[in-house]
Amino acid sequence: MDQIAEEFTKANPQIRVNVQFMIGNSVEENLMPKVGSRALPDLMSVNPNAFTARLADQKLLMDLGDTAAWTNMLEPLKGDWTSPANHRFGITAGVATTAIFFNKDLFQRAGISSLPTNFDEFLAVCEKLKKAGITPIMWNGGFANMLGNGPFSSGFANNIVGAHANWKRSIADGSLNLDSAATADIFSKIKLVAQRGYVQDDFMSTNYDQGIKLFTEGKTAMAFHGTWAAGLLMHGKGFQTGLFMPPWNTAGKLPVPVVGSETGFAVANAANRKEAMAFLEFIVGKGFSIQQNKRQNIPAMKQVDGVVVNDVALTEYMRVVNQMPVSASPYYAFLPASTLELVHSLMQEVLFGNITPQQAASSLDASIKGEAEKTNK
Repeated sequence: MDQIAEEFTKANPQIRVNVQFMIGNSVEENLMPKVGSRALPDLMSVNPNAFTARLADQKLLMDLGDTAAWTNMLEPLKGDWTSPANHRFGITAGVATTAIFFNKDLFQRAGISSLPTNFDEFLAVCEKLKKAGITPIMWNGGFANMLGNGPFSSGFANNIVGAHANWKRSIADGSLNLDSAATADIFSKIKLVAQRGYVQDDFMSTNYDQGIKLFTEGKTAMAFHGTWAAGLLMHGKGFQTGLFMPPWNTAGKLPVPVVGSETGFAVANAANRKEAMAFLEFIVGKGFSIQQNKRQNIPAMKQVDGVVVNDVALTEYMRVVNQMPVSASPYYAFLPASTLELVHSLMQEVLFGNITPQQAASSLDASIKGEAEKTNK
């Protein structure tokens, strides 16, 4: 982003960009105090969810429907960024999906010749790696956002989305019962992988960058991560990387992949909105290849300026994902903002052993129902 801002300023010397990187576990956590103090950044990272949509319907964000960026964004993603009052409030930074990235050399060393297709097979692969003296998978205990994008989202996709056709509507109106064994199982799987010793030492303090480094340096055999980090994950040091669909499904059932919009950008309805709009157009226009070539994420634009760099294996993975009969959204796209923050703490509390998976499920259910009640009054 610093490089993009620098290139934008070269082309627009009358506009100065002050880049500030977010803190905390989510963009919502980062923006909440700024909303309260009416100090939103001119251009900000946002998620395609109810929290951001409310900001748009409160006219704190600009409608981006007349921008070239909106016109160029892939049609299936536009619904993610349209509020109930039909404000087109954001532009995605890419197509987001999650995968298990794996070290082919370590799999070969452990004698693993076939990839797991369900959760029991995944556990068996982890056990085989562990017996070979290899740490099976990296868990981002210190940055719960990635536990949310990875095992929580896939657990929700396979346990809840796969069983409820109108799950999004049921979350919104509070009728979806998540105080259930199926929800508890989402948290149980997260804990079980750690409990069996399939994760790295001190995993509860591992942050985002440290987690990626553990995998790319060959210290873990797998990383449950997003395609937004493919530029790093697909190019480990001295080994070949492969990827497969997270097998969070039970035997005999197809996996439900997680796919949707990446975190994107919105423009505040404030004094510098014209300049911020120009910067937004640059980020997903002429400046897009700067970040894409480094991140090697999946473009969300119909036409892209410059060369797009993607690994062949990643392209094939997306083809398979797009053919699956059922898919789910990333967790940040459907959970209420307060519930999103709660999920982060629930996962960490389950991993610390302070609460049970069933208690976590009950808290999640109560939070979603409480938010639905407030919203639908």
